[in-house]
Amino acid sequence: MRHITKTFDSNMATTSMKSVLFVCLGNICRSPIAEAVFRKMATDAGVVDKWRIDSAATSTYEIGNPPDDRGQACMKKHGVSMRHIARQVTKDDFVNFEYILCMDESNLSDLKRKANSVKNCKAKIELLGSYDPEKQLIIRDPYYGSDEDFEKVYQQCVRCCKAFLEANS
Repeated sequence: MRHITKTFDSNMATTSMKSVLFVCLGNICRSPIAEAVFRKMATDAGVVDKWRIDSAATSTYEIGNPPDDRGQACMKKHGVSMRHIARQVTKDDFVNFEYILCMDESNLSDLKRKANSVKNCKAKIELLGSYDPEKQLIIRDPYYGSDEDFEKVYQQCVRCCKAFLEANS
């Protein structure tokens, strides 16, 4: 007698889920801040279980590293927990995420170039800043800046993530 093993199709489980991947250059400053802010908003709204939320880098510079200490301090100040290890965007991300939201034009062009080499790319690739009600399209990299620059990134992410969540609820 042969046993038939039924395999679990992970795509079936995620079809009703929404998904967003936040992307910046190194995945240690802007994108993990956006990921943590969005996760907290989705949690507070009671919809976090309906979302797959992650962040990644366009570069390989920081793979395996935790978020920048200044970003972690900023998030702690605002009561937002942040647990992430930097990773690079993969070809699968373009198929498995509904939205890929990035921080600046350089990220956008890198992502669009990578998306062109992916069959069945379904991700909508946009600037996170396109959701900013204050119309600040670019979220500048605070890496070489000060604590105030991280605070500005946090505030921009709060505005953009709030608008993005409202648009997708």
